[in-house]
Amino acid sequence: MADASGGFISPEFVGRDRICGPGSLYTTSRHLLLETPVPPLAADRRPPLVVTEQINQTRQIVWQAQRRGSKVGFVPTMGALHVGHLSLIQAAREECDFVVVSIFVNPTQFGPQEDLTKYPRPLAHDLKLCEEAGVNVVFHPTVETMYPTGFQTFVEVGEVSEVLEGKCRPGHFRGVATVVLKLFHAVPADFAYFGQKDYQQQAIIRQMCRDLDVPIEIRVCPTVREPDGLALSSRNVYLNSEERRSALALHRSLQLAKKLISAGHTDLTAIRAEMFAELTKTPRVRAEYATLIHPETLEEVPELQPRLVGVVAARVGATRLIDNLIIEA
Repeated sequence: MADASGGFISPEFVGRDRICGPGSLYTTSRHLLLETPVPPLAADRRPPLVVTEQINQTRQIVWQAQRRGSKVGFVPTMGALHVGHLSLIQAAREECDFVVVSIFVNPTQFGPQEDLTKYPRPLAHDLKLCEEAGVNVVFHPTVETMYPTGFQTFVEVGEVSEVLEGKCRPGHFRGVATVVLKLFHAVPADFAYFGQKDYQQQAIIRQMCRDLDVPIEIRVCPTVREPDGLALSSRNVYLNSEERRSALALHRSLQLAKKLISAGHTDLTAIRAEMFAELTKTPRVRAEYATLIHPETLEEVPELQPRLVGVVAARVGATRLIDNLIIEA
């Protein structure tokens, strides 16, 4: 899984209150400025937090909650929680009676030159945030629990996983799809909550749920940003002050595409070139891609559509960042 994003909830979102059953796409239509972190629940309203490590124990707890009539919401994370994750937890809490958060840094989605070993793991802080947010259960398995000796089965989702991030990070989505499916079996919730910032990830997970008849509804919640537009990520902690300023180029690139389309420009090849140039002209930024895609197939579109998604990826210093923006033509 990728990390969530965290600042203000942007007005762009994937869909408008659309619920379709297994693998469905849903987002809230609220536009909420979060200048401070999501406020914690009052102590007397918080359920006791249970931390589990075993799959069977976690599954039994979820089933027991459902037998009591509770709707269960699930927020999968890799930890290093911030306001973006908290906004997902809040969305789950508002819709569900019982909320489970997983914290698991998944090794199978990291490439050999990526940041698995230095990925932040502030578990005590994460548990405190979960408790304050009203989470019922944190599932914190070990690598050995998720991938025991002899593990051989992986999930390949196909075309939607082969473009964009799939090209730049071979094998990444194989690891993501596999761990998310395993987490869905460990936490058989009614709803699972993901952030729009990882746009391709949520599209792949929805495709997997449709294809494999996974009985869980996917909620896609708006990207949460800093006031200056930077989509928060657990990886933002790697940025020094100069890189932090340079990282704003990703959001500028997306806003430029939106501005050009709103002004009546229809040449998508030219718009893509402008997006890419916005990245490459910024110090400390090495652009990987900047393009406009179909919101469902993720294919590059040759001409203007009623709805497009701008997607960008770049390395800022040594840190790889991604962002996206829904654009209504």
